[in-house]
Amino acid sequence: MAESLVLSVVQGVAGKAADALIQTVTRMCGLDDDRQTLERHLLAVQCKLANAEERSQTNPYLRSWMENLKGVAYEADDVLDDFQYEALRREAQIGKSTSRKVLGYVTYHSPLLFRFAMSRKLKGVLDKINKLVEEMNKFGLENSVYQLERQHPWRQTHSKLDESTKIFGRDDDKEGVVKLLLDQQYQRKVQVLPIFGMGGLGKTTLAKMVYNDQDVQQHFQMKMWHCVSHNFDVIALLKSIIELAINDLSEKEKEREKELDPHETWRHSSSIEVLKKKLDRVIGWKRFLLVLDDVWNEEKRMWDDELKPLLCSVGGPGSIIVVTCRSKQVASIMCTVKPHELTFLSEEDSWELFSNKAFSNGVQEQTELVTIGRHIVKKCGGLPLALKTMGGLLSSKQQVHEWKSIEESNIGDNVGGKYEVMPILKLSYKHLTSEMKQCFAFCALFPKDYVVQKDMLIQLWIANGFIQEEGTMDLTEKGEFIFHELVWRSFLQDMEVEGIYGVYRAITEYEIIACKMHDLMHDLARDVSNECANIEELIEEKASAKNVRHLQLSKVKLEKIFGLFDDKTSLRTLLASSRRHQNHKRLPHPTCIITSIAVSECSHKFQGRNCKTFTVS
Repeated sequence: MAESLVLSVVQGVAGKAADALIQTVTRMCGLDDDRQTLERHLLAVQCKLANAEERSQTNPYLRSWMENLKGVAYEADDVLDDFQYEALRREAQIGKSTSRKVLGYVTYHSPLLFRFAMSRKLKGVLDKINKLVEEMNKFGLENSVYQLERQHPWRQTHSKLDESTKIFGRDDDKEGVVKLLLDQQYQRKVQVLPIFGMGGLGKTTLAKMVYNDQDVQQHFQMKMWHCVSHNFDVIALLKSIIELAINDLSEKEKEREKELDPHETWRHSSSIEVLKKKLDRVIGWKRFLLVLDDVWNEEKRMWDDELKPLLCSVGGPGSIIVVTCRSKQVASIMCTVKPHELTFLSEEDSWELFSNKAFSNGVQEQTELVTIGRHIVKKCGGLPLALKTMGGLLSSKQQVHEWKSIEESNIGDNVGGKYEVMPILKLSYKHLTSEMKQCFAFCALFPKDYVVQKDMLIQLWIANGFIQEEGTMDLTEKGEFIFHELVWRSFLQDMEVEGIYGVYRAITEYEIIACKMHDLMHDLARDVSNECANIEELIEEKASAKNVRHLQLSKVKLEKIFGLFDDKTSLRTLLASSRRHQNHKRLPHPTCIITSIAVSECSHKFQGRNCKTFTVS
């Protein structure tokens, strides 16, 4: 089920309502009271939306309410855009001829007619929001501040490795990490080695392989495993590590600890100094291995100022902390040695893992199933979690048509993908900011394996209002920041330089950077948003384009497109190639508001169209 993304939309519109340029025009028109009311209502709704998002997963009525709210928020956004446009238009008119100014008083853009039209539009939006706010108050929604503790599901892991399960394609990774650990034996300071990569790659599995390796077991005098997950609280972490260290002591050492602290006062203490002394005593000068599994904290201060001084000041030479994480940002914050990036499995290793599962329950490895299986493996893109899940799903299906059905669907749409793969990937999505969520979900507009240029993508984000200026960063800089965050978190991948181009007779050069999405990340983007569509999909499914905000055109006759649109269409992005649709003036509806249009080599074709932002790719 697609999530609404309504929180992101409302935040963006509330921010726009406070824009200084818009305030200037609304004051001139005598409509600033209405603008302030709109802003207050949006901020009030925003506080409740985290709770609403959570409850809407099981409440169809609340889900419908959120979709309606999102539609009204988009209407409000269009009204605010009209105010922005009017401010810019008036600014451009300064200095024009008197006759031109006089003419303006008998056109739509005259102050009187503009004020009348905008008053009606703004009050219409406010009436709709008022009704939705009244309904919201009946739901008993809590403010989002109380939802932070429950925002993410709790996850626990352990160090035990299932020896009966064969692991494919990770022997080289294991050997490399083990060698790196053993090579640190003469380092006086505690070293930190992160293992990072996309969710479902097997970072925890690799850490277990290393932790249980015979050479590692013999090399380290003390070994501890702690699953951090979302709890990066210093006190809780220290207490857990102290307990793990005590459990790894010899019986004689445990007896000594009982004599020194018979009442175990450290368990009830909230003093970091008390806990630090206890940690120093139980670890002493032993060479230790500590695995911190599933770390999410991206606050550099939390690590540098609080945990690092405590954890890296104990133990003997050669002590190591191994960290597993999804974000390259976490890895860069914590590392003292080069992080180990876990990559996707090779095609052959992928097939070995998949076939080991799929043909393990009486399913015969017949030629036709192997051919279909190879196609399914390719769709998994080397992600072990997906390969294991799909192989397990097919191990109970012996008919060719059953395998064919799985092959023809998206992994995220079938039972295994929906309940096992998508929740793991969605955990990373839930850690994104509202802006990043919108920017990522928008990428569902592009087909799978589509190579998109970074600059074009950022311009489309900006055109749609997904990005707000922050501090000293302008919109483009903020877009660059979000783009690289999505790359670092594995939502976008295969970033490469397509070419270097000269500007103004090669006086200046700039790089054209492009990227793609992993197929499963594309499935995730489609799963969290219902606003993006391809024209061919709509025609094939005979679906309405009513709720589609972002549309990609392809090789489809224009006559087939017309029936999908009506006067209520709220299309905001139209992605098209000029070679496919030469007559853009015939594209649907003159009343549809388009925020961004991306075309190639034919900007003149869109002159006169009702579009707010024009992007040429």
